[in-house]
Amino acid sequence: MPRNVRLLIGTRAARSFGQGAMVAAFALYLHALGWAGTTIGAVLMGALLAGSVLTLVVGPLSDRGHRRRFLLGYELLQVAVALVAMATTLPWLLTVAAVMGGFGRGANGAAGPFSPVEQAWLSHELPMARRGRVFSFNTAVGFFGMAGGALLAALPPWLSGHAMTPGDYRLLFALPLLGSLVSLGLLLATREIALPASVPDPAAQLTVRRRENGLLLRLVLVNALNGFGVGMVGPLVAYWFALKFHHGLAEIGPGMALGFLLGAAGSLLAGRLAVRAGVVRSVVLMRATGIVLLLLMPLAPWFWLAMLLYALRGAFNRGTAGVRQALATGLTGDSRRGLASSLQSISMQVPRAAGPVLAGALFHAGYLSLPFVIGAAFQCAYVVLYARFFGAHEAARAETG
Repeated sequence: MPRNVRLLIGTRAARSFGQGAMVAAFALYLHALGWAGTTIGAVLMGALLAGSVLTLVVGPLSDRGHRRRFLLGYELLQVAVALVAMATTLPWLLTVAAVMGGFGRGANGAAGPFSPVEQAWLSHELPMARRGRVFSFNTAVGFFGMAGGALLAALPPWLSGHAMTPGDYRLLFALPLLGSLVSLGLLLATREIALPASVPDPAAQLTVRRRENGLLLRLVLVNALNGFGVGMVGPLVAYWFALKFHHGLAEIGPGMALGFLLGAAGSLLAGRLAVRAGVVRSVVLMRATGIVLLLLMPLAPWFWLAMLLYALRGAFNRGTAGVRQALATGLTGDSRRGLASSLQSISMQVPRAAGPVLAGALFHAGYLSLPFVIGAAFQCAYVVLYARFFGAHEAARAETG
């Protein structure tokens, strides 16, 4: 792989430890502070919406160049908000830090709302035929790191033998802080390649733009369905385990770590499937399996059975992230790749932001199964339309060539 690609994958690994710790611990931290489920969901929604606004601005701007500067700015922001979260429990300051830092949202080691910049840069460095496999490997690296972070988050209750206090939770923000500092160092070692200047024929460019716009509109539609379905469960799954089974971080952390490890394995599997069967077929097969496992989770009578179903679902659901990103970057030319990656992200994040608020209210009211059913229905619609919209596209077949 090119040197820049290796360094960008390294930044993903560095970030992923802190993100994994926050996915496992952040909602439980707010719960320990006495925040209600609806309030926790609102904070997570705010983080997703703020990320969506940044994504909408940053991705298209990065098509003009200076992608390295955008990512350096993101890491500096993460350092600042991690320091704030370590220093205070004031609700308004903690909320601002959570919204700007995206705590608990779990981006698999990606640069949060700046991930379209990262994806566009990676796709610029790689030919289309290699993107599915490299993007899947990149996603797997993030999942491995998140698994490590979730395990590190569970260490304090293991070592102390008692439940986490708010002060214990605050120490965990050192993980995203260190991850961002390492990422800063790796990004400083990159050398961005200038985007090629081109002066296409206006008529031909208009035709291409119209075709690309149609594909991007379809991408927005299917991702909106997927985002809302994922948001109904994903951001609050640790909180759900705590409510349903009355377990703490010492048990939930390792279970979530297993889910991330299987997500990494699923990413590698998706990369192999894309080579043999194409991107869309691999996504449909794996996501359909994940939907079945999602519906089985609330039916499980025991904690570890539910956690095993969650972990297995992670392999099939999360594992497709890399190949889906690869397809999205193949829907446009290089001059609009940041826009495509932004739409890929924002069309999921905005609907996903609504999920935690509704799910948090339902969980708080005692409806612990209904969010799973709603989420599965939306994800089922996503799978059907994804196959119909993109099954015949060149980017879906690139890995088979």
